[in-house]
Amino acid sequence: MADIDWAAPWLANWREVGQALALRVIAGCPQPQALNEAALAPVGFVPQSDLPEGQAYEDFIYAQGLVPTREGLHDFFNALCWMHFPLAKKRLNQLQAREIARAGVGQVRGPVRDAATVFDENALLIQASDALWSALTEHRWADAFLALRHEWSDARLWTFGHAALEKLVQPYKSITVHLWRVPDDVAHEQIDAWLAQDLTADKLATKPFSPLPVLGVPGWWPANETAVFYEDVSVFRPRRLKGAAEKPYANPEMTPSV
Repeated sequence: MADIDWAAPWLANWREVGQALALRVIAGCPQPQALNEAALAPVGFVPQSDLPEGQAYEDFIYAQGLVPTREGLHDFFNALCWMHFPLAKKRLNQLQAREIARAGVGQVRGPVRDAATVFDENALLIQASDALWSALTEHRWADAFLALRHEWSDARLWTFGHAALEKLVQPYKSITVHLWRVPDDVAHEQIDAWLAQDLTADKLATKPFSPLPVLGVPGWWPANETAVFYEDVSVFRPRRLKGAAEKPYANPEMTPSV
């Protein structure tokens, strides 16, 4: 917790609430207690031991309105997301619970639960011009980050995925998030409500994500000031042909924490 750099640009929307809560935890307050004292989420937070053996995590949250919470960064950032995106988080939980009720809990989540998990763990929301969005989704990295670099000053980004935020506490070049586009006419204060409506089972099932090596964002990492940063094809990969795609988190870099 003490390693969090609250000045990092990806924490800009989380800093005001998160920094004070982190200090409470560092001072020795149990994490669920500190989160509940903030009273900023539509759910409560309980120790992980409160999750009954054999009950699915998402189903417990849906039934009880309580989030089993472990000490540590992963569940800390998850709780902050509940505070900043309460409607969208409730929507994701509803979708997960419905799929569990329909199909049960098995070895394979199914396309909707798969995608909801990827979004929850790894999403980055973006408002960007058509030109920049096309370059990013087509993996034309030189265009997106060099030729169109000037357009990033007008783009807006909101970090959502709590697993991505956990990784960014100790940044490394290959950290990859999944972009979700927000229309230009959605105002900052409307993001949560818009997202809750946009997260439908049908849309998620198509896995409409676009991967982004997040430290490539201009202004987010000093090393990306030079063009050579983007020449690393092990990180800034060419777009795969249709039919060759894996599940979004088949890559170990994107594997959700259990």
